[in-house]
Amino acid sequence: MMQPLAERMRPTTLDEYIGQEKVVGPNAPLRKAIEAGHLPSCILWGPPGVGKTTLATLLSGALKRTIYSLSAVQSGVKEVRETLELAKKNRMFEAKSPILFIDEIHRFSKSQQDSLLNAVEKGIVTLVGATTENPSFEVISALLSRCQVYVLESLSNKHLHTMLDKAIATDSLFKDKKITLTETDALFHFSGGDGRKLLNLFELLITTEGGNELEVTNALVTERLQKNLAQYDKDGEQHYDIISAFIKSIRGSDPDAAVYWLARMLVGGESLEFIGRRLLILASEDIGLANPNALLLAQSCFDSIRVIGHPESRIILSQTVIYLATSPKSNSAYNAINKAMAYVEQTGDLPVPLHLRNAPTRMMKDLNYGADYKYPHDFPGNWVEQNYFPEVPSRPIFYKPSEQDKINRGTPSK
Repeated sequence: MMQPLAERMRPTTLDEYIGQEKVVGPNAPLRKAIEAGHLPSCILWGPPGVGKTTLATLLSGALKRTIYSLSAVQSGVKEVRETLELAKKNRMFEAKSPILFIDEIHRFSKSQQDSLLNAVEKGIVTLVGATTENPSFEVISALLSRCQVYVLESLSNKHLHTMLDKAIATDSLFKDKKITLTETDALFHFSGGDGRKLLNLFELLITTEGGNELEVTNALVTERLQKNLAQYDKDGEQHYDIISAFIKSIRGSDPDAAVYWLARMLVGGESLEFIGRRLLILASEDIGLANPNALLLAQSCFDSIRVIGHPESRIILSQTVIYLATSPKSNSAYNAINKAMAYVEQTGDLPVPLHLRNAPTRMMKDLNYGADYKYPHDFPGNWVEQNYFPEVPSRPIFYKPSEQDKINRGTPSK
C-alpha cells in the first residue's frame, strides 16, 4: 500500500528539514547542542504539522542514538515502565543514553509523567516530548524543570512553497507529471501552516484531478477541496478561534451563539472531553458564586459525556451550554485567587498567627500554639470577631462580592 505523500516526503537528515530555523538553523540553540554531540531532555512545543515527530527522529539519527517512541494516546504507565526497562538494559551496550520520544506528552496523566522522572534524572533516557499545548500548563513542574522547551512555529508560506516544489520535483508519483503552481494562496489557507496537511491536501487534489498535466489555481483548489474537507479543523488555528468564540458567547450570555459554536465543534469532530473541560473551567471562572450549581452541572455533564459518547452527548452538552449561558455571571472567585496568589508572590511565607496553629504535642501547647483561639460555634450566630490572617500592617481584600453574588448567596452573617 502506497504511503501518504507527507510520509513519502519526510526528511531523512537535518539538512533536508524545512522550517524552524530559530531552533535548528545555523547557530540555533538545538543545532549547536547536536553539533556538540549533546542533546538535553526537551519538549518540542508547536502546532500540528510543523515537524515535531520528524525532528525527534532526525535528532536520533544525527547523534546515532537509539530512539524509543511512545504515543501518549495509546500508552499507559505499564508501557512507559516497560520501555524504560528496555532502555536501561540496552544502555549497558551504548555509550550515550537513548532517546525516549513521547508524542502528545500533554495527554499523559500526572502519574504517567511521574514515572518518567527517575529515568530522566539519572540519564537512563533523554526525553524528547512533543506537544501542541502549553507545557507550563500540561507538563508537571518536576519534569518540566529537567527539560529545555523549544518552541516550533507554524510554517511560513515560503516553507510551504518549498515543500510543494520538492514534492513535484522528487516524488515518485509526481515527478513525471507536468504540474504548474500558478496560484498557491488557497492551498496555504486550507493547510493553515501545517506541512503534513498541505502535502496530504495537495495529493488529494492531484489524484482527484488525474491526468499528467495540471495547473494549480486558487479557484480549482477551493472548488475541489471544499467538497472533501470539513470546515472545522480540530487541530489547526480555527480550533482555537472557535473555542474562543464559544467561551466568549457563554460569558456574554448569548445561548444561541454558544449552541452554534458548540454545533461547529461537534460537526467538526472536536473531542467531547475537551469541550467538557472548558465548561468546567468557565463554570467557576465566569459564573462562580453567582450560581454555584453551575459547577455541579458542568461536572455532571463532563462525567456523563465520558460515559455516553456520540451522538447522544450533544444533548447533554446543549443543555449544559444553555444553562451556563443563561446563568448570572460573576468572576469574583477568579479575581480573588489571582489577587491572593499575587500577594503571596510579593510577601512570601508569612507566619501563621499562634492562635491559628495546630497544637498536637505538649511542647507546642507550651509555646502557645492554638492559645486564645475562639471556636465560632460557641458564640451566637456561630460567628465571633477574630483575626484569621497573618499579622500585617495593612490587610488586603481579595474577595469583593459582585451584585450577583449578593443576590444569589446573600452576605455572610456576622
